[in-house]
Amino acid sequence: MKAFMDKDFLLSTETAKKLYHDYAAKMPILDYHCHISPQEIYEDKKFDNIAQVWLGGDHYKWRQMRSNGVEERYVTGDAPDREKFQKWAETLERAIGNPLYHWSHLELQRYFGYYGALSGKTAGEVWDLCNAKLQEDGMSARNLIWQSNVTLLCTTDDPADSLEWHKKLAADDSFEVQVLPAWRPDKAMSLEKPDYLDYLEKLGEAAGIKIESFASLLEALRLRMDFFDSMGCKTSDHGLASVMYAPVSDEKVEEIFAGRLAGKIPDAQEEAQFKTAFMLALGREYSHRGWVMQIHYGVKRDNRKRLFRQFGPDAGVDCINTYTSSAEMADFLNALDETDELPKTILYPLNPTEHAAVGTVIGCFQDSTAAGKLQAGSAWWFNDHKTGMTEQMTSLANLGLLGNFIGMLTDSRSFLSYPRHEYFRRILCDLIGGWVENGEYPDDEEVLGGIVKDICYRNAVRYFGFDLKI
Repeated sequence: MKAFMDKDFLLSTETAKKLYHDYAAKMPILDYHCHISPQEIYEDKKFDNIAQVWLGGDHYKWRQMRSNGVEERYVTGDAPDREKFQKWAETLERAIGNPLYHWSHLELQRYFGYYGALSGKTAGEVWDLCNAKLQEDGMSARNLIWQSNVTLLCTTDDPADSLEWHKKLAADDSFEVQVLPAWRPDKAMSLEKPDYLDYLEKLGEAAGIKIESFASLLEALRLRMDFFDSMGCKTSDHGLASVMYAPVSDEKVEEIFAGRLAGKIPDAQEEAQFKTAFMLALGREYSHRGWVMQIHYGVKRDNRKRLFRQFGPDAGVDCINTYTSSAEMADFLNALDETDELPKTILYPLNPTEHAAVGTVIGCFQDSTAAGKLQAGSAWWFNDHKTGMTEQMTSLANLGLLGNFIGMLTDSRSFLSYPRHEYFRRILCDLIGGWVENGEYPDDEEVLGGIVKDICYRNAVRYFGFDLKI
């Protein structure tokens, strides 16, 4: 029997162990998509206790606590932090097979030096150990990033954002890790939302123009892109319920937008037409600027309305949208490609049954402008576990070039999430090691080590064009 989460955790062959320990483990981390607060980085935030770090805003954990019958006051309510932590520990011991079990214990090992198992019985000792450790200077936000060997991270930022904390970080020579903005224009596209007109006013103020047409909306966005560009932005990110492709004339999209300015909520067809025009316009802009377009899609959000009304979005009540959209995605990408304005693009389907479909779609649009110009993004959200990562990488290997994959990202709001890269790298090395030991690929350490280092770090540096050594 293997020891619990020891140095060879998830590594089942000698080849896997060698690839991980000699190659993957030594590579830096490039976190090209996360939700960490740049203000908290600049202010070098420190945390009072482990519950604040782990349970504040973590809807992954909230879902599991509710699944364990925990009262909401211990999940998102006003219960004392120590009691919330106790309820989480009691939940975690029942989470056998869940990635949260692995992530939590990797974080306890790497940041707190705790190699036991967190449970209801051990909650007290873990609470005391972690809280004492959190008081050390090395456990501040910046130091957690630095000791995790992160070289660069991209936050997630609205077009109307002032990016004031990015400016301050860029001017601070004491912190060597690059913190760059990433463009997230979802609010500018969501004309069906009740507060859309209020958002347009905010965006117009940031851009310095009055938004009174679809054309002026695009102009405002281009002006804000200029600003984001000046701050080092190299990537966008879009969150879509599904991929909609409904081509529309310029006149019709202006008519839809004018109706919304007059207070009319669009019907489903008009919404699809507007969002198609919006995405095509921005995709062309990304192509001209050399930005990467990331598309996360396939989620049905805010399903439990009572919790949504109480807490707002990201309350832990989202699910997979099973709508299959590979045909629409192919048509959307083709519309950009027809005019040679298809940017580098990463597709993240939330529905795990779409990995093969994405693999075939991206294969249609690869070309000599970049190795892996179109990417099948890392297993996302509900797929972010051993089975999901293995299936995603196996599908990519079957249908494309795994060696060009740009690898892992945290997609997290927590400063303790970087062991997710370790988790991914162990799974990657175990997958490749198994193929080698099964005689499916030559046992050429130089080539294998290079592939592993590329997927862990170097491919992403090249793909985004970040100013980093590789």
